[in-house]
Amino acid sequence: MPPDRPLPRYPEISVSIRSPNPLALVAAVREELRLAGAEHDDISSFTDQALARPETTHVLEVTQRWIGAVDAA
Repeated sequence: MPPDRPLPRYPEISVSIRSPNPLALVAAVREELRLAGAEHDDISSFTDQALARPETTHVLEVTQRWIGAVDAA
């Protein structure tokens, strides 16, 4: 992560998926946030931000602001 980029909100969470579908990534992140005990408002906020533009690049950018590591095919 570049030094000028702030740490993600949940740096301890990582997600790895093998689907090119951005909705699959959103679903995987939502599940990991739930498992980590994130507040409902945080999960909802992540979802709203990610799905504001459901293109792959946008979803990846939002995901990187929320969790520590993303490996998406």
